[in-house]
Amino acid sequence: MLAPINTKILFAILAALTVIGGAVLCERDQAAKAAAMAAKAAEILQLQRDDNEYLKQQDESFRKHVEGEKKRHNSAAAREGKTWRTYLP
Repeated sequence: MLAPINTKILFAILAALTVIGGAVLCERDQAAKAAAMAAKAAEILQLQRDDNEYLKQQDESFRKHVEGEKKRHNSAAAREGKTWRTYLP
């Protein structure tokens, strides 16, 4: 009578340990997946920052170019007006 009870208790303990072991393995797998996703997200954010910085540099370069062109064209127009005022036919 005692042997079947001990066997049932032993099987119950083994089943509980199996469930606990499976949960630990599943937890470790989920943690590894989460770490991989976090690393990927960090990489994407870094790429976005780099792209944003590059676009800012391009924008600043373009603005400087446009300002230079404005100054060049405006100064030529200003001189042209003065030549017509002083022109005598």
